[in-house]
Amino acid sequence: QVQLVESGGGLVQPGGSLRLSCAASGSIFSISAMGWYRQAPGKQRELVANMPSLGSTNYADSVKGRFTVSRDGAKNTVYLQMNSLKPEETAVYYCNAHTIENESGRYRYLELWGPGTLVTVSS
Repeated sequence: QVQLVESGGGLVQPGGSLRLSCAASGSIFSISAMGWYRQAPGKQRELVANMPSLGSTNYADSVKGRFTVSRDGAKNTVYLQMNSLKPEETAVYYCNAHTIENESGRYRYLELWGPGTLVTVSS
C-alpha cells in the first residue's frame, strides 16, 4: 500500500521561509507526478505547484518567484521551498502524487493525498 507522509510545517513570521517535504512509501512501481496543494480556512483546496516526471512544472500565479518545488526520484520525495511567506498563505498544505502501485504483481493507478501539514504565517 502506497502512502504519503508530509513534514516541515509550522509557524513562521511574514516574510519568512519554510521547507516542506513529502515522502512516498510502499509498493511503488512508478510516480508520474508529485506536487502540493493548500486549503485555507473557509476556502477550497487549490494547486500550489505540481511537478510531473515529464513536462513542465506548474505553479499557481500567486507563488511564482517565491516557491520552488523539487523532487528526488531516488527517494520518491517532493519538496516545497517557500520564501517570502504572507499571512494569507496560512493553510493546510497537502502533498499529492500520481502513482502506479505494484502489489504482488498487480498494477493499479492511484492518486494519493497526504494527511496535510499546517503552515501558519503570523507575527
